[in-house]
Amino acid sequence: MSDQERGAKIESYGQAFGLLKTAMDRFPKECWNYRPAADRWTIQEIIIHITDSEANSYVRCRRFISEPGRDLMDYDENKWAKDLNYGEQSTQVSLELFRWLRRSCYDLIKTLPDEVWSHEANHPENGTMTMDDWLDTYESHVRDHIAQMEENYQHWKEYGNN
Repeated sequence: MSDQERGAKIESYGQAFGLLKTAMDRFPKECWNYRPAADRWTIQEIIIHITDSEANSYVRCRRFISEPGRDLMDYDENKWAKDLNYGEQSTQVSLELFRWLRRSCYDLIKTLPDEVWSHEANHPENGTMTMDDWLDTYESHVRDHIAQMEENYQHWKEYGNN
């Protein structure tokens, strides 16, 4: 990845909280617990997942930087959603935690020397990844889930808002 591409991705990564907050303001709270299908998450669950994913991302980022070559933790996101009862967790607390975790990583990665971006770590599902791969994954993660929330909202408007 070129320095210019990386710089743009880092800036996009740093804007994720604002994007998430703006998106959430578009969706009425009445639809946050609407489940469009048995195998789909609610908006509430997506918000909590984003924060749990960010907590993992925070640790993974630091592992790439300080312990290249080591293993990254994987987790079963559906099991976490069920066993950690995402539907009952506070979105307000979760969003605040997301904001702080993302800001901390953003501030850190803006200052990394070029050679760190080629550091590798082993992901149990994805195999060998570089720090650039980490950035690719987490730069788009929130946007991908905002799209999922938008689908839920559209489904709720059509079928669940009776």
